[in-house]
Amino acid sequence: MGLRINQNIAAQNAYRSLSVSDNQMSKSLEKLSSGFRINRAADDAAGLAISEGLRSQVGGLKVAVRNAQDGVSVVQTAEGALNEVHSILQRMRDLGVQAGNDSNNDEARANIATEVSSLNDELKRIGNSTNFNGTNLLDGTAGAAGDGKMKFQVGADGDANSQIEVDLSSANVKDIADSLSAKTVFAAADLPAMGNIMTFTDGTNNASVTFAAAPADVPATVAALNLDADFTANFVAAEDADGNLEITSRTGKEVTGGTAAVPDDTFGNTNVAAGDVTYSGMHFRNADRAQDAITALDGKISQVSTARAQLGAYQNRLEHTINNANVAVENLSASESRIRDTDMAQEMMSFTRSQILTQAGTAMLSQANQSQQGVLSLLR
Repeated sequence: MGLRINQNIAAQNAYRSLSVSDNQMSKSLEKLSSGFRINRAADDAAGLAISEGLRSQVGGLKVAVRNAQDGVSVVQTAEGALNEVHSILQRMRDLGVQAGNDSNNDEARANIATEVSSLNDELKRIGNSTNFNGTNLLDGTAGAAGDGKMKFQVGADGDANSQIEVDLSSANVKDIADSLSAKTVFAAADLPAMGNIMTFTDGTNNASVTFAAAPADVPATVAALNLDADFTANFVAAEDADGNLEITSRTGKEVTGGTAAVPDDTFGNTNVAAGDVTYSGMHFRNADRAQDAITALDGKISQVSTARAQLGAYQNRLEHTINNANVAVENLSASESRIRDTDMAQEMMSFTRSQILTQAGTAMLSQANQSQQGVLSLLR
């Protein structure tokens, strides 16, 4: 073989092999220190794309689990309040049954009406105050649309299958309380007969309102009555869905009305045609009214029972969703780990091999560099 000094092929060969071994050892060190088999796209382009997709699903599912847990908390908050609503309605019904007995005198019936009215006020308070993170749950305004329907993102994807809608509209305690409030409705046709001086009483409180002339229609009557301080101290006027005059006593008692010209100031309905006065909600003036109240309360108790059953079903569904999402997180994390994580034992073998090759290559490069020193002996 010729002795050449411009090109040391043996040294170049040793250097090339040493560079490869050193590069492999560096990659092994990176994988062993990070715990990841894929640290950059060049390590495994396809594997990186798959693992990033799995990471998105795992991260989304973990947040979805927290969302579902919030949903369970919302349902539990609403159902807990409805438990007390049930207790209040049952007490109201007991009072209604008591009022259905004619052994009660007017004073006893008035006391029953007072307690029922107070309980109904508590229903209104519960309906207006029960909330979760500032969102009212039992007044029919929950949800982005204000229709009592709340949506919970319980999946990692952006489709309808990743959401659960919780309908709280049937648990509208505010409407329940409003519908149970004692209301007396005077037919619009009777307004002229009531004249320009109207009087109302709930048996305890009286109000007399004088108009410059007989009101032209129900809206004008409602506006005038609600502007009178004597009237609004104990009563509220409104127009019902059928366009009639609706009077509610703030004490929750039955209201009667008529003109100031009623003989002996009895505040009776003497100037109103028979059958043109209707009552809704809870009245206890007599046994028949009490039975109507019992029937109304039975309907509301059934409504709340249905709402609570529905909330219980929602809670069970959300809890199953949480369990399913947690299993999915576990399995997807395992899949991502198989693709992206380093097999430490296997990588340690590769590192040891690369380390030995690097050490051997360094030694051989030194030997290759020394091999050309023989040329100097020819030049002496």
